[in-house]
Amino acid sequence: MAKKKVAVIRGDGIGPEVVDAAMRVIEAVGGADYAEFIMCDAGEGWWRSQGCRGDSLIPHDTFEILEESDACLKGPTTTPGGEGSPRSVAVTIRQQFSLFANVRPIKTYKNVSNPLALSDFECLCVREATEGLYFGHELKLSDDVFIAIRKITMSASVKIAEFAFNEAEKRSWDVVVIHKSNILKMTCGIFVKSAYEAQRNHPDVGLEEIHIDNIAQQLIKNPQRFNHKVLLSSNLFMDIISEECSALAGSIGLIPSANIGDNYAMFEPAHGSAPKYAGRDVANPTAMILASAWLLEYLGENEKASKIRNAVEAVISEGRKITYDIGGSAKTSEMTDEIIRKIEESPCE
Repeated sequence: MAKKKVAVIRGDGIGPEVVDAAMRVIEAVGGADYAEFIMCDAGEGWWRSQGCRGDSLIPHDTFEILEESDACLKGPTTTPGGEGSPRSVAVTIRQQFSLFANVRPIKTYKNVSNPLALSDFECLCVREATEGLYFGHELKLSDDVFIAIRKITMSASVKIAEFAFNEAEKRSWDVVVIHKSNILKMTCGIFVKSAYEAQRNHPDVGLEEIHIDNIAQQLIKNPQRFNHKVLLSSNLFMDIISEECSALAGSIGLIPSANIGDNYAMFEPAHGSAPKYAGRDVANPTAMILASAWLLEYLGENEKASKIRNAVEAVISEGRKITYDIGGSAKTSEMTDEIIRKIEESPCE
């Protein structure tokens, strides 16, 4: 059987460090035996090295590798701001490959403090990832008036709602749809309608509505209300809410992310490139390593994915070799070493 091909974007900022950590862990479970990992360039660092020329942060060669691969493992990449600068690497890939579902699993860990002292909290953030305000079209109407288009389609809304209900049904959880239809009556209106349409196919899954401003408060005031729930929303709303949910776990450095389409998927950490920490060997590698485990699961290597997740859980629970953001003092490399040690100590398959 031919090996699977995985495009690996090392990124910039802390990207190369955490990607290298993930690749070491993949190698520890025999990565080279089942997949070919092809390193690629992308991000602001590459773009600036080219003299800031072109309208994409992804070189043509990388696009070719992405198109020939079975999946992508993406490290954090920096996105420049300002009018005329290219759109982000993640948004570009999501739209190019129709990766409609951005998924972020949130969970607390033993011995990791979090702002609300939660324990055994878990939810799943499901975000429509191809349209909304990230559709990326802005217009200047006059020297005083600028507008951004919030594109919401019924077809994309139905697709992401069905995805969320499938995930909820697997877990025996309910769905919470997050919106602002009292103000955005058409765009949020069809998004909510799509959730109710999806519920018809999943009658055993409960559905609750909540406004975006209210959930921002309720996640702090009453977070257990959302324990064991699938949170569903449009692109920008869920981008923000999933960040807030990440804080409930104690650090966004713990949160992996998947971008899933019908025929392709990209896996990455939920966090950004954190340029000020680049090269210091202090970044938490957990999210990137868990993203790599998710990639292996997507490729059918479930046992190897479980071995990685169990090792990560053990290292974090012990609390001896963990990074500063979750209460330790270990370096990125030291935490990775400890995860690999746990993998090597685990029983053979």
